[in-house]
Amino acid sequence: MCGGRPRLPVTNYRNIKMPNLEHPAYPTATLLQLESLVPCRESQVSMLLSIFGERQQFSFPSIFIYGHTSSGKTYVMQTLLKTLQLPHVFVNCVEYFTSRLLLEEILIQLQSCSSETEQTSHVPCDNFNDFVRLFKQAVASQELRDQTLYIVLDRAEQLREMEANVLPAFLRLQELTDRNVTVVLLSEIVWELFRPSTGCFEPFILYFPDYSIGHLQKILSQSHPPEYSADFYAAYINILLGVFYMVCRDLKELQHLAALNFSKYCEPVVSGEANERDTRKLWKNIEPHLKKAMQTVYLREISSSQWERLQHEDGEPGQLKGLSAHTHVELPYYSKFLLIAAYLASYNPVRTDKRFFLKHHGKIRKTNFMKKHEKVCILSF
Repeated sequence: MCGGRPRLPVTNYRNIKMPNLEHPAYPTATLLQLESLVPCRESQVSMLLSIFGERQQFSFPSIFIYGHTSSGKTYVMQTLLKTLQLPHVFVNCVEYFTSRLLLEEILIQLQSCSSETEQTSHVPCDNFNDFVRLFKQAVASQELRDQTLYIVLDRAEQLREMEANVLPAFLRLQELTDRNVTVVLLSEIVWELFRPSTGCFEPFILYFPDYSIGHLQKILSQSHPPEYSADFYAAYINILLGVFYMVCRDLKELQHLAALNFSKYCEPVVSGEANERDTRKLWKNIEPHLKKAMQTVYLREISSSQWERLQHEDGEPGQLKGLSAHTHVELPYYSKFLLIAAYLASYNPVRTDKRFFLKHHGKIRKTNFMKKHEKVCILSF
């Protein structure tokens, strides 16, 4: 893939037509700002604005947004709510992994949303019945009653590990509390795998597709350094995607790779050996550097500063500097731990598999550890 100059994508991000955001409830300047902050997600933002409606209107009770990692779900929701200044609560379900921690964190953030509350305090909440009662008290202020409150639960697939009533209750929180509240669930899995076995309220489902190569070009090209022209940085992004797009489509990882390798791409221009339009010399200079970077995709054995420093040291050509000798046979993250778990499980007796890996494996025989003379003493007493 890196043997010669990569075939540049034919898609020109400058020719991509995106729908303009329009909504009568918000000024045009705010919508234009929002459009510049969330490029290539105009259709999804337009759909969300249509669902939200006016601030005082009751929005849809629950919204389920799903898509692969780095598809912009979390970023779009945070940017949308902050730019439009909508009252909201944003909680990551991985950080608050039990129902009690999750419900208490929502109540704490609700206190900060209300201007009538001077300081936030911890409110114990043991179950969802207590949460509904405390939630009504928290949104009793005039400020929160006059507009829709949004509760965003990121990494919402963790709700499946909590009590069975938590997910159905969140889906119909508007009905249970009789308040103008909308619950937004962000997840990487589809709703069919998310839906609980018992009957529940069906949320509005919105899909965030992966970024295309044209979208990635447009997003990555927006962060060009001010000392270089936009066309020069766009050409660099074009070369970078030509190499890495087939093996990596994670936007965050591509942003990291773009920032990490740009200084090497600029070396001939800085030294005066080439100008910004001499793409052949620029590509020839960065090709061996990208070969090494191909082996470090998704790996973080060293920091970016260490990587840059080690590339300037002398060493064998083509050798990956600074990394362990066994990096090329490193297993993926989850595969490594699955292999370790399988190795450890192989030492367990076969008769214990049912007991260890099934929830309902039957009753466990209780053994009485009290000795015979201790029973006699208790009875005689």
